[in-house]
Amino acid sequence: MSDGRTEAELLEQACRGDESAFRAVYERHRDCVFRFAYRMLGSVAAAEDITHDCFLSLLRKPQLFDPDRASLKTYLCAAARNLVWKQLRRRGLETDVEEVDETRDAVWQNGPYEQLRSSEIAEGVRQAIASLPPLQREAVILFEFEELSLSEAAAAAQTDIGTIKSRLHRARQRLRGLLAVWIAPGENTPLEEIKP
Repeated sequence: MSDGRTEAELLEQACRGDESAFRAVYERHRDCVFRFAYRMLGSVAAAEDITHDCFLSLLRKPQLFDPDRASLKTYLCAAARNLVWKQLRRRGLETDVEEVDETRDAVWQNGPYEQLRSSEIAEGVRQAIASLPPLQREAVILFEFEELSLSEAAAAAQTDIGTIKSRLHRARQRLRGLLAVWIAPGENTPLEEIKP
């Protein structure tokens, strides 16, 4: 942390009512929790609720976070995962994908054709990821998009590294098939280059 306090110290201070400490923890990790929940559920409102609930739970039960077992980021991703899976179970593992204005943050520097193609690719990737089985989608989001290590992704998903590797392998195979229209034969396009 920039001010020298560890995340455990910040959390302890936040639980005692130190608003600046809570803000530091929240600002550092909210985007990761929100992105994970959004990519899993496809709903901005649901992702906002999960983000709120994760941090509220952290304040109510800070003793559940053990800095010797995992980073706070990993802990919060695991908490978000539990809330996401509750929603998925309620929905019967079916998710509604809400439209989000994906171009609002984009700064276009290419011509109209490139803009259209980039937009189509981003939408194709978003739909392909949303169509993955939930456990594969979760592995891809944690590892590729949130850039957790394999061990952190495994901890957040409450499984072992081998299982995460297997889910990633199956997800990548499926995504290659789903995204074949945008990938040249023999080309192995990394997900980072086509993130929605």
